[in-house]
Amino acid sequence: MKADTYAVESAVEASHWWFVGRRRLFQLEIAHVDVPRDARILDLGTSTGTNLRMLRDLGYHRTIGLDLSDAAVQFCTSKGLGPVQQGDVCAIPFADASFDLVLATDIIEHVDDDHRALAEIARILTIGGHALITVPTFQLLWGLQDEVALHKRRYRLGQLLPTIQAAGLVPERAYYFNYLLFGPILLARAVLRATSMSLKSENQINTPLLNRVLSAVFALDVSTARRLRPPFGVSALVMARRPGAP
Repeated sequence: MKADTYAVESAVEASHWWFVGRRRLFQLEIAHVDVPRDARILDLGTSTGTNLRMLRDLGYHRTIGLDLSDAAVQFCTSKGLGPVQQGDVCAIPFADASFDLVLATDIIEHVDDDHRALAEIARILTIGGHALITVPTFQLLWGLQDEVALHKRRYRLGQLLPTIQAAGLVPERAYYFNYLLFGPILLARAVLRATSMSLKSENQINTPLLNRVLSAVFALDVSTARRLRPPFGVSALVMARRPGAP
């Protein structure tokens, strides 16, 4: 991401509706595969620490983060969220079978070679270990946030799942989420393009009242998307496993 985008995210990630709701979704998925508290966990692409905050609050104590950006490492360190190491998702600096769970949430869309990134995730997972992967979806939603975050692409599940399988992982659960706000977000991004509004991040478009309203909508989304499996959404989630006996 651009440097000033990190600063915006760092300031809001603890309470912003998107980050709070997404952490809740991840908690549900981690609980679903029954990840023990002593599991070895890697958070890939930590950004400013939103997942590390969640893992700490859930009581996981064998966690480490990895991010290519020195700014991301510094933001996480300043919040006491870590340890975080600097490194590349396409050349992960850990040995084979080092982790029981890898979080790769909104990271593979940042790299040129997503096939290699996913193969690296498979390599460092233990047999039977899980990877929680999320990506932004539907190219028609391309907007300011994709540009400031330096995304390379947005996905559809039909594109993502074969790529995950080719890397040696088995998708166990896959669905779109943030589907209730798909229309409003599509409209908002069209307005931003038409008005050429100058923003460092879409996360700046928020007020306390709006945050409460969107928090409620997204909470409903998180509680239903896992069951309903809607045919569209602003993001997609895949829980994948490295095959073999655990």
